[in-house]
Amino acid sequence: MHGGRWARRAALAGALAAGLLAAGCGSSRPGFTQTGQGSYYANKFRGRPTASGAPYRPSKMTAAHNTLPFGTRIRVTNVRNGRSVKVTVNDRGPHVAGRIVDVSGKAARRLDLVRAGVVPVKLEVIKAAPRGGGR
Repeated sequence: MHGGRWARRAALAGALAAGLLAAGCGSSRPGFTQTGQGSYYANKFRGRPTASGAPYRPSKMTAAHNTLPFGTRIRVTNVRNGRSVKVTVNDRGPHVAGRIVDVSGKAARRLDLVRAGVVPVKLEVIKAAPRGGGR
């Protein structure tokens, strides 16, 4: 009797885990969109290693996202003015509630978000990370 109950619970837990895994993987597919607040890296981070191991370069078109795999190409649009940029995810963050992306200095200037510091943004995955792109 107890064995059947355990088996059902194990099957349910496995199905739940598989569903969560599939949901997480799906978010890196082209077409995935997300809206929230976007910000940018301060210059004090110049040269410091990112989570991917690459040094932060304000002159590169890069971004930090908490879940998208490294190497994922995303389009970030400043909702206030319609400007958009294409950047590559190479770091983790932002680590502030409500923010979904941090962009490099160059990307921030093109989005015209430097003065405001934080703006509403929409991001869209345009190219999935190459295999082995990392997490």
